[in-house]
Amino acid sequence: MSRVCELTGKGPMTGNNVSHAHNKTRRRFLPNLNDVTLVSETLGKGFKMRISAAALRSVDHRGGLDLFLAKAKDADLSANALKIKKQIAKAQAAEA
Repeated sequence: MSRVCELTGKGPMTGNNVSHAHNKTRRRFLPNLNDVTLVSETLGKGFKMRISAAALRSVDHRGGLDLFLAKAKDADLSANALKIKKQIAKAQAAEA
């Protein structure tokens, strides 16, 4: 399982551990990923995703999964999230 957020594309970053003697060794900064189930209001069902805590706050701020995916760039989304975005767009077009 890769350590990449499905909604924002946020992944591991690298940097240095710096000791008191100023010795530098390489390290990884991993994103804070959580397994959550997000509910789509348009489709009326939940989707299990592995997203970062920051992405979860962004989903809440924008008003839910449907509105977040509508504004999200396709390049940042995972294949699963992109499929959900297309399903939502198709359902909204049929509804209108």
